[in-house]
Amino acid sequence: MKMFKLRNGLEMPAPGFGSCCPGEKPEVTVESVCYALQCGYSHVDGAAIYKNEKEVGLGIKKSGVKREDIFITSKLWNNARGYDQTIAAFEKTCSDLGVDYLDQYLIHWPVPKGCNDTYVESNKETWRAMEDLYEAGRIKSIGVSNFKIHHLEELLESAKIVPMVNQIEFHPSCLHHELRGYCKKLGIQITGYSPFGNGRVFRCEELKPFPEKYGVSLAQICIQYAIQHDVIPLAKSITNERIKKNLELDFVISDEDMQAIDAITSCESSLKDSDNIPYES
Repeated sequence: MKMFKLRNGLEMPAPGFGSCCPGEKPEVTVESVCYALQCGYSHVDGAAIYKNEKEVGLGIKKSGVKREDIFITSKLWNNARGYDQTIAAFEKTCSDLGVDYLDQYLIHWPVPKGCNDTYVESNKETWRAMEDLYEAGRIKSIGVSNFKIHHLEELLESAKIVPMVNQIEFHPSCLHHELRGYCKKLGIQITGYSPFGNGRVFRCEELKPFPEKYGVSLAQICIQYAIQHDVIPLAKSITNERIKKNLELDFVISDEDMQAIDAITSCESSLKDSDNIPYES
């Protein structure tokens, strides 16, 4: 595992294991989280909206891995904004996971649907609650997800603590150059979800030569590509063979090939606009 040191000195493992499994049976989540931890992952990424935090917690318990050896991330959903609601949502997440602290807690989306006129103030109060939880030792690192530069600037107008992480979509053709540069200047670590572009990378002809060249899978190429861009990728699978293989990253992509992958534009992004997301609050 590669470790990325956050601004406060906390080490965050890469890659992380994504626990979002829409439509999967509860036992599938339990078993996949358990297996991921047993085969070497030490970072589990989750969220309240995934509606599986109890199952994630059961998987963690079943794995036998000590709590202190696991980096657990969760995210605050859109229906919880403001100081008191954030505290309550955090407590529910901890209860569902069966833990008394989180290694990381993020604001999942900056602008809930229909809240364009009120989100700045509500995010400030939400962030104040997260700062208090951090200072009380209940969260080891706090951050955001899907925040653009202007969302970060708005939050920083009143924040005492600069977000330590911004979790965004990251994969070939979805690189967010300007945002990543802005975050780097502020010491905000980028975490990348959808490193496989929700399956689009597997249909990309331009990427097909690289697995054969390095003797690995295309999924491994995408995970290592993110890491070499100083992005912590969140790899998701419910297949034991793939879960294990996605952790086997004993190769380095050459500078020339990194540049070639950088130039690919055919994978596209999910086109989710965090100023106008389609999700109800």
